[in-house]
Amino acid sequence: MDKIRNFCVIAHIDHGKSTLSDRLLEFTKTISERDMQNQALDDMDLERERGITIKSHAIQMYYNHTDGNVYTFNMIDTPGHVDFSYEVSRSIAACEGALLLVDASQGIQAQTISNLYLAIENDLEIIPVLNKVDMESAMIEEVSDQVIDLIGCKKEEIILASGKAGIGIEELMAAIVKRIPPPKGDPKAPLQALIFDSIFNSFRGVIAYFRIINGTIKKGNTVRFFNTGKVYEADEIGILQMHQVPKEELSAGNVGYIITGIKESKEIKVGDTITNHFHPCEEAIHGFEEVKPMVFAGIYPIENEDFEDLRDSLEKLQLNDASLVFEPESSVALGFGFRCGFLGMLHLEIIQERLSREFDQEVITTVPNVSYILYPHKGGTGDYSYTQ
Repeated sequence: MDKIRNFCVIAHIDHGKSTLSDRLLEFTKTISERDMQNQALDDMDLERERGITIKSHAIQMYYNHTDGNVYTFNMIDTPGHVDFSYEVSRSIAACEGALLLVDASQGIQAQTISNLYLAIENDLEIIPVLNKVDMESAMIEEVSDQVIDLIGCKKEEIILASGKAGIGIEELMAAIVKRIPPPKGDPKAPLQALIFDSIFNSFRGVIAYFRIINGTIKKGNTVRFFNTGKVYEADEIGILQMHQVPKEELSAGNVGYIITGIKESKEIKVGDTITNHFHPCEEAIHGFEEVKPMVFAGIYPIENEDFEDLRDSLEKLQLNDASLVFEPESSVALGFGFRCGFLGMLHLEIIQERLSREFDQEVITTVPNVSYILYPHKGGTGDYSYTQ
C-alpha cells in the first residue's frame, strides 16, 4: 500500500486539467504515442466538441521513481465547470491528495476556490501547480502570491508546469510520491469499498467504480450492497486503464471496477458501500452529501407511448450522472413526463443532448424555472417559482 498514490486534478474551467493529464499519461507510457490524442481521457463526443470535461475519469498509471521503486498512481481527472461540481466531490472522496491547477495567465478563479474548499474539507494533501507558464501572458510572480495567500504554502512548494509543452512533469511526479500520503486501511479487515461512479453497459449490465477502504475483494466473491441489501457475485473485477483490465484480486487502497451482472439501474447507487456477504463490515462508509438541484424543467417524450422508454433512459443516465434528479409529473398539454432537477443551465443542455445521442430520445423540455420560498416583511411564507 505504501507504493499507491490516489489523487485527483481540480481547477477552474479551461485551466488545462485534461492537457496536463495527457502529459502524465504520456510520461508514464500508459498510452502509446500512436493512440495519443488531445483530451485522451474525455471519451464522450460532447466533451471533445465543446472542449470541456463533463465526467470524471479515473485511470491507473505506473511511475518508475528515481529511488528504484515503481509507484501505482490512481488519477481522477475532474470537470471544471460548476454545473458538474458533484463529479468533483465524489472524486475527492476516493483520494488522499489533489493537484490544484491554476492557469498562470488567468490567476485564481471562482471554481478554483470552490474545489479547493471541497478538498480541504476532506483532508486532502494539496499540491499547487501553476500551469501554462510558457505563455507570454503568464504572470508567474503575481499568481504565485495569490496561491500562497489562498492555501498558505511556501513559494518553493508551487510547481511550475505546462501541459502543452510538457514542462515540470518530472518534478510533478516526484512531488506526488513525496507529498501525497499512501492510503490507509487494513487489507485483512472485512471488505469495505465506496462506489464513486457507475456506468451502464448494454451487454454486461451495471459496471460500478469503487475505491477499497479496507479489506480485499477477489473474483467470484459474494458481495452485498449496503444501501439496497442485494447480494451478488463478483463476476469480474479489475483496474481502470485506457480500457478495463481484469484482475483476480484487489486490496485496500486500490481503485477499480466490479461487474456483477446487475441489469436494473435502480439496484445500485453511487455513494453506496460494497462488503463481503459472509464477512460483512460493521458500518457503511459515509458517502456523499445529497445533491441539491438549482434549476428545474419538465422533460416529456414527443410520443406518449415513449414514456416508459424515457424513464428507462433517465435511470441509466442517472447511473452515470448522479446529480440528475427526476420524478414523474403530468401536464394537460404534454401528457406524462418527468420533472427534472439540474445543477445549472449547462447541465440541462448536456442531459438533453445525451438523451438524444446515447438513448435516441427526442424530448420536449419546458422552460427552466427555480422554486423558492419568499419571506414577506409582514410575516408568513409563500411558495413561488421564478421562470427564466
